[in-house]
Amino acid sequence: MELNIDLLSRICKAPGAPGYEGPIRQLVLDELASLADEVKVDNLGNVIALKKGQNTPEHKKVMVAAHMDEIGFIVTHVDDAGFVRFHTLGGFDPKTLTAQRVIVHGKQDLVGVMGSKPIHVMSQEERNKLPKTTDYFIDLGLPKEEVEKYIRVGDPITRERDLIEVGECVNGKSIDNRVSVFVLIEALRALKNPPYDVYAVFTVQEEVGIRGANVAAHQIDPDFGLGLDTTIAFDVPGAPAHERVTQLGKGAAIKIMDASTICDPRMVDFLQTTAEKSNISWQPEILTAGGTDTAGVQRMGKRGAIAGAISIPTRHLHQVIEMAHKKDIADCIDLLQSALHTFDKYNWAHS
Repeated sequence: MELNIDLLSRICKAPGAPGYEGPIRQLVLDELASLADEVKVDNLGNVIALKKGQNTPEHKKVMVAAHMDEIGFIVTHVDDAGFVRFHTLGGFDPKTLTAQRVIVHGKQDLVGVMGSKPIHVMSQEERNKLPKTTDYFIDLGLPKEEVEKYIRVGDPITRERDLIEVGECVNGKSIDNRVSVFVLIEALRALKNPPYDVYAVFTVQEEVGIRGANVAAHQIDPDFGLGLDTTIAFDVPGAPAHERVTQLGKGAAIKIMDASTICDPRMVDFLQTTAEKSNISWQPEILTAGGTDTAGVQRMGKRGAIAGAISIPTRHLHQVIEMAHKKDIADCIDLLQSALHTFDKYNWAHS
């Protein structure tokens, strides 16, 4: 499959910190215009696109969730010299903030840089300490009076980085989880006459607690649920085999469990069987820390859902150099649309 790298690049670049997903939401809405039978935005900001299924007697519902938000920051203070202090929205390893550009989204977007105390004037004790997010500030290169013309407390901040192709991979910021937004859009493009109603949900505020998926699942009350998200590929020098979780280039990851979800064994088997029947490369995923929208999809409907997840293996997560293999992305698109076409062919009875 030839990937639409231009679309993936635009999806990754669009701003959308948790709670401030407006720009990426509009891009998603534009792409969905001809791909779904119904599209709506709920009160929290989730985009819910319905692709109607055939008139099967069961009239089952499938919910697929991919979160739109990216880790980011929020302005908390502008000091007398014009430097911006911030609070994180989502999880950061503080050392990854060093030497990065950011965009503060106020009345006008302003590009700034993450600054901290220069190593040249650090004490030996300071040099040996791990950095904290509070060690950093944002330098916009402007005095306070100019900054305050455009920026105020509460404005969101995102990271500045383009998507590029590196070898057989794509590399950039916010591949977590914009690659899943891309996968869901492309699977919808390929989806023709699914047996059951498919609710493609582009969720908000996942990075701060799976909030959008919880609300959407409560509305939809799905029979079946799939989360789409990235997962760790720790296939790098020095990584022991048992800690790798997944590897780039080995295919779509089929989640067995993470810290927030034990996937339904029926869904795991269904996805694995579907991949094998369709000659799609896949690998198992057990992630002992972290969670995804799968948890909300599984538990927040009235009856619960038979739920699992398809994950895109990704190196360097929650950095601006996240890396995913193009073949794995294509495998995830193929697996998702194959599964959505064949939900009615599997025996879902409890064993």
